[in-house]
This record gives sequence, C-alpha cells and structure tokens, in this order.
Amino acid sequence: MKKLSLALFLCFCCTYLSAQSLFQVKGIVADSTANLKLKNATISILNAKDSTLYKFTRATVNGEFNIQPMRSGNFILLLTYPDYADYVYQFKLDEVNPSFNFGTINMRTKATLLNEVIIKGQAAAIKIKGDTTEFNAGSYTIQPNDKVEDLLKKMPGIQIDKDGKITAQGKTVEKVLVDGEEFFGDDPTLVTKNLRADMIDKVQLFEKSSDQAAFTGVDDGKKTQTINLKLKEDKKSGYFGKVDVGAGTDEFYQAQVMFNKFKAKQKFSLYGTAGNNGKTGLNWDDASKYGGSGGNMEIFDGGIYFSGSGDDIDGFEGQYYGEGIPIARNGGAHYDTKWNADKETINTNYKLGSLGIKANKNVISQNNLPTGIFNNTSEEMSDKYLFRQKLDATYTIKLDTSSNLKVMVDGTLKNSDNVTDYNAISLRGDNSLLNTSKRSVDNHSKDQLFNISAFYTRKLKKPGRNFSINLSEKLSDKNSDGYLKSKNDFYDPSSVLTSSEIIDQYKTNDTKTSSFNSNFTFNEPLSKLLTLVVNYGFSLSSSRSDRKSFNASTPGNYTILDPEYSNDFEATQYTNQGGAMFNYKKLKTVWSFGTKINAVRFNQYEARSNQRYNRSFLNWIPQINYQYKFSNQRSLRFGYYGYTNQPSVDQLQPVKVNTDPLNIPLGNPDLKPSYSSNISLSYNSYKMLSNESIYIGTNFGFTNNQIVNNTTTDLSGKSIRQSINLKEKTPLNFNVYSGVSRKVKALGVDVGLNLNASGSTNYSYINSELNKTTSSRFGPQFRVSRYKDKFELSLNFGPSYNGQEASLQKDRSNKGWGKSGYGNFKIILPKKVTIQADAQYTYTPASASFNTSFEQAIVNASITKSFLKKEELKAMIKVNDLLNQNSGFSRYASANMITQTSYNNINRYFMFSLIWDFNKMGGAPTKN
Repeated sequence: MKKLSLALFLCFCCTYLSAQSLFQVKGIVADSTANLKLKNATISILNAKDSTLYKFTRATVNGEFNIQPMRSGNFILLLTYPDYADYVYQFKLDEVNPSFNFGTINMRTKATLLNEVIIKGQAAAIKIKGDTTEFNAGSYTIQPNDKVEDLLKKMPGIQIDKDGKITAQGKTVEKVLVDGEEFFGDDPTLVTKNLRADMIDKVQLFEKSSDQAAFTGVDDGKKTQTINLKLKEDKKSGYFGKVDVGAGTDEFYQAQVMFNKFKAKQKFSLYGTAGNNGKTGLNWDDASKYGGSGGNMEIFDGGIYFSGSGDDIDGFEGQYYGEGIPIARNGGAHYDTKWNADKETINTNYKLGSLGIKANKNVISQNNLPTGIFNNTSEEMSDKYLFRQKLDATYTIKLDTSSNLKVMVDGTLKNSDNVTDYNAISLRGDNSLLNTSKRSVDNHSKDQLFNISAFYTRKLKKPGRNFSINLSEKLSDKNSDGYLKSKNDFYDPSSVLTSSEIIDQYKTNDTKTSSFNSNFTFNEPLSKLLTLVVNYGFSLSSSRSDRKSFNASTPGNYTILDPEYSNDFEATQYTNQGGAMFNYKKLKTVWSFGTKINAVRFNQYEARSNQRYNRSFLNWIPQINYQYKFSNQRSLRFGYYGYTNQPSVDQLQPVKVNTDPLNIPLGNPDLKPSYSSNISLSYNSYKMLSNESIYIGTNFGFTNNQIVNNTTTDLSGKSIRQSINLKEKTPLNFNVYSGVSRKVKALGVDVGLNLNASGSTNYSYINSELNKTTSSRFGPQFRVSRYKDKFELSLNFGPSYNGQEASLQKDRSNKGWGKSGYGNFKIILPKKVTIQADAQYTYTPASASFNTSFEQAIVNASITKSFLKKEELKAMIKVNDLLNQNSGFSRYASANMITQTSYNNINRYFMFSLIWDFNKMGGAPTKN
C-alpha cells in the first residue's frame, strides 16, 4: 500500500511539474536601429494585481531570455537596460495560451524618447508607433450614446473648443478619417459630433503627408494633423443614427436626422439639418469648399482666377459670420467601399443646402485725412438667400505593384438672391453735413463649377526612383442680373445741397473661366541621404467677363446700354514652371531646398474699347525647409518661402463699377510685381504620459515693391483709388504664438498658458501724403480643464491689448486693454440627469476713436433627462443667451479707416428638445 501511495505521489508530482513547464515566456532584447543585441538586459516578471516581483533573469549574449516554469495568471513584463527607456507589457497565461513569445523587442534610447516611457500592451491606454500616437478607446470611460467628440476630450493632448475645432499636441486637426477613409468629404465635425464613441477601438493621431510625399518618401514639408478612428470589428456591420428635434420661444427651432449603415468595407450615411438658431451646418472651413467666383481676375505665381470686384451687384456667396438671423437647411449622403482585394476604392459625397440671412447692420467709420477727418454712419438692411448642391467622388486603383491612379471629380450648382437697402450720412470734422447716400440692390445669380483631376504615380526599378503626373481641369460659369438704384446728395460746408447723382440701372454679368494645369515630377536618389526632385508644369487659363449696364428708356424698361459701365474682356494666360528641389534626410535631420522658376505670358483684350494688354513675367520662388526631430514628440522647424505677387486685372485695368459713386477705382497699367518673403521658426515638445506640451513659433514677413493704395478724397467726400508700387518703404508683419500645458496630478486638472503676439506695419498714400498704419495685438490666455467620469470643466481667460494707429491722425488712434474668457462645464447627476453650461465674456475698452466701451457675457445652459435602460431617449431644456446680452459688435482699423460695426443676431430663447439615439451595430451598445 505504501508503494502504491508513493507511486501515485510521484506520478502527481511529475504531472504537476509537467503542467507547470507548459507555462513559459521568451523573447529577444535588441536595438534594431543600431543592430545590437542587448546582453544582460534585466527582465522582470511582475504580478499584474499588485506589481510585486514574481520572476527575474537577464538576457544572454544574444539578447535572448526564456523564463520557465511559469504559472497561469496576469503578469507585467518589465525590461530595463542602461540609457534605454523602460519597456512595459501586460500579458496573460492560461490553459489556452500557456506560452507567450515576445519575439524581438526593439528597445529605444532615452535620448530618443526624451525620458518618456513607451507603454505597450493589450490593456495600455497609449501606444507610440513610429510617428503615430495611438489611444486605446476602451481605456476611457464614456457615457451611453456619447459621440466621438466626448471621447476625444478625455484624451491627453487633445482639446476641442466651443465651435468643435480640434487641437492635438498644439496643432489644429484638419482631417478626421474613419478606418483610413474620408467621411463626408473633409468635414471633421460631421464625424466627431455624430459618430458614436462606443464604436471606436483606437484613435490614431499623426501628421499626414501629402499624396506626393507619401508616394515618393521625400518630405515636402506639407503636413496635415490628422485623426484616424479605427472601428471595433463588431461595429463594422449594422446601423445607427440620431434624431434631434426642438422647438423654442420666439419661433426658434432646430431638427437633425442622421442615419449610418456599415457593412464590412462599405459605409453609407444620410443626414439632414434644419434650423434658425445659428447652426448652419457649415464647419469652420466649409466656405472654402463652396467659394464662388466674382468679377476680377488675378495672377499669383502663375495661377489665374476671378475674385470679387467689390461690386455688391455680384450676389451672395452663402457665408454666415454671426450677422443677422439665419435659416439653414442642409442634407447629404455618403458612400465609400473597397473591392478587388482592396485594390480599388471609391469615396463619394452629395451635399445640398440652403441658407437665408436677414440682417440689420449699423456701421460707424472714421476717414482720417491729412487735413482732417470725415465721419460716416450707415444703416444696411439685407435679405440674402443661397441654394447649392455639390457632388464629389474619389476613385483610386492600384494598377500593379509599382503604379497607382487617383481620380477626383466634383461639381457644384448654386443659385443666390440678394436684396439690400443702404442709407448713409457723412459729416466733416466740425459736424457739418458732407453728403448722403441711398442705395438699393436686387440681384440674382447662378453658378456652375466643375473640377476634375488625376494623379498617377509609378515606381521604377531603382529604389527611390519614381515619377508622378498630376493633371487637373477647372471650369466655372456664373451668370447674374439685377437692379441698382442709388441717390447721392452733396453739401457745402454750410450744409447746403450743391448737387445730386441718381442711378437707375439694370445690370448683367456673364463670367466664364477655364483652367488646365499639369505637373510632372521625377525623383532621383543621388545617395542614401540625398534626393533630387525635378518638376515641370504647364498651365493654360482663359476667361471672359461680359458685364453690361442698361439705363431705363421708359419706366421699368431698361434698353439703353451705358458704355461707361459696360465691358467685355477676354484674358488668356500661358505658364511654364520648372524647378529643382534637393531633399537631405539623415536620422533626425531633414533638409529641403531649391527654387522654382515661373514664366508667365498674359494677354488681355477688351472688346468695347478695343484695348489690348500683353505682359510677360518671370517669377522666382525659392524655398528652404529644415526640420530636426529630437524625438517623435519633440521637433524644431525652420522655413523660408519667397514668392511674387502680380498686379490683379482690377488694379491694371479696372472693371468700372458705379455701385458706390463715392469710391471710384482707377487702373494703373504701369504696375510692377511685388516680392514677398516669409520666414518661420517653430519648436514643439510633447510628453505623453505627463500630458506636458511646450510649443513656440513665429512668422515674419516683409514685402518689397509692394502694391499699395493711393487714394485721393475731394472736399465733397468722393474718393478715387489707384494702385501704385511702394518704393521707399518696406511693409512687414510678424506673429508669435506659444503655449505650455501640463497635467497637475495632485489636483487632477490640466493647466496651460498661451501667449500670442502679432503686429504689422503697412503704408498707403492719402491725398499724396504717405500714411503709416501700425497694428499690434498681445495677450496671454490661461487655461484649466478637468475631465472625469461624470464631470467636465474647462476655462480659458486672459487680458489682451489691441492697438491701431495711423500716422496722419495719431490723436485718433484705437488702443487699449480688453479682456475675454470662455468656460464650460458638464455634470451627470443621479436619476440620469445631466446639467451643462457654457459662458463667453468679452470687454473692449473705449479709445481716442471710440468714446464708449463694450462689454457682454453670453451664457448658455441646458438640463437633460435620459430615459430607457440604455438611455436612448433624452429630453432637453436649453436656454440660449441666458443674460440676453448677445449684441453683434466688432471694431477694426485698415489704412486710414477705423470702423465699428453693430448688427442684429440671435438673442435669448428657450428650447425644448427630444433626442433619440438608435443603434444596432453587431449587437447591443457597449459601455466602456
């Protein structure tokens, strides 16, 4: 019996030891960059529960380690080696996974990481992968039905302001991608405000290179701060959305519907919004996507385009800046997919929308002259409306292992109406009546815009040798017509009427432009460190503007052509541009330097006057960029860029307009190009674990032979404006921006200080005398924020100094210290109740130009009650402008003019809303 017991005991021990030996950990410790195996590196295995030491060993001469026997459980691997950053990884051993092979672990020096610890592992909140910082969304607590915006606020180094703009590590985020693809074009807020936070697996932050740089591997200095949202695998199929409807006092309302359906590699979305509470559906850069064409053509280093001529008859471009009461309705659809083993992709968007604005505006301006001042007060009432729709698509295909093709196409249709009534009165410095003006405009316009481009890339046999071809075509067709009626009365110093001018005209304007651009780039590696980039481009631009003004033959019938204010001109531009850039890259240093040469031939013909202007320009565009990356999170950059500014057609041969007879343009065919230089320097440092960031940057620019205004104002208040070249002076401008922020762990808050300063010196001629205008701005901004599970708080506040001074009237300067601040908070109470509020404070002091100060505090607040188990339904009561102080107001100075504007806008109202979030994405919503 004893022998049997002994045998069973030995069998049990052998079985136990055999089972124990199944659990093991192994790997290799190395520095791949230096091609070294780190002999005698310390390997520690800690218990994950309390971080106590469980096993310990050192790496062999080949950097290898193999720790056994191990037991099942949760552990932490800690690798340490002199002068190298610690490596931490959480892992688990069990019956299913008894062995863990780390493979080759690449250690990085502390000098590279600036004493930051890289945290990696399945449960880590943050990983650093090369130039990408990756946040594990599951490590941050979110509330049911939170959106991506709520998730991003909790991540270190990421800030979101009241308008939805995202700043990450001191830089503005311009793109938000979903699984690497654009979502609704280039509109970040449509993603962050509508995509559910519980769908996100990882948030990746990086600087996205241009298509050209991504292909060639040669850094061209064009970087875009980008966030990529990686979806959870079980959230890539299903549907989700949101319905938000609200009704308020004073007939305010809002409505929003969003529906998204994802299926594997396909994404389909629909959205619609409507409201008159200031939410126009346009994000901060949307205006640039829908920017229209106007009446003048301008050359800029070989580019030619039409821009507004200052003639109000040209219509309304659909932009809202807080002036007036808007009524906005917008909608859109998005679809993207991949197929053919991901070799082909398509991303397409359709958007349509309308925007109507009714505004009342009061403008007080001061015209500083060498002999005195003129004061002008005007009242403007406008009713503007725009409807537009846009379709865009991007198709990419991987043709073979070495070549790719990307085709982009978009088209826009716009219709706008603009009705404006304007009344003004001007006084001399002694308050005697100078002139009065009444004007009404009723205009309608139609725009058609079409763009297409193709980008082809091919890699050749020699590594690093490649070429690309970029072709694009842009077409624009704008037709407008409308009525201009105005009356201007002029008075002598005794305020006695001396003369009157009456205009009653029907106007038409047909503008067509087309532009073809091509660019061929070839990259040749001269060595392992130096690459030559050669490019050549040809462009052809043509345009025609046919503007007619008709006087009335009988009341209501406009059939008499007014040749003085009618014209028909054509312009053609041929551009050849070539250049060479050298790119040097070694470890942490990147240099790029070179120049482009731009030869422009410009021909213009005005049919009605039978005048021709033929000009040729040779432009030099040198540039140099330097970057030193101390680490992935700390860098120094320097850049210089020189460019030529050509005179615009409006400056050379103005399109004569009589919309404002008190301000008359006059062309100058003898104008020469100006040359501008811009120098930039920036330093950025960010430490992820301590959430500490430091950034400072500066831009300095100056212009030689600048084109400036020469304005002559007569005793009746009429001004004739002509552009001339400034010979004896050099205008300059500068901007300094800096900031420091850090997490204070003891208080659980993030604190920061931003310090910005800017200034400029510009010149103009007023009645043949040189006027020097200096502007300056300086102000610190203090910031504190705290984001916990059920509490959020953010505050920004600080003083600011603004100054504008004209040399002709120094005693009329506009200077003084103001104050501003912004704050918001959110708290989640029991019973599924949430309280939110935000406040914005502004103080503008009185000055020598304006004898009154301006102060306002705008407070918005809401209380929300959630219903149902997963809080899918919410009821909200919101008050806008609780103190009823939202008064439209702005002040600015330009040349010899100082202007103060007051306008109507949205004031206090209360609104009740119902919000329904629905979700069926691979199962029930998860709560992190």
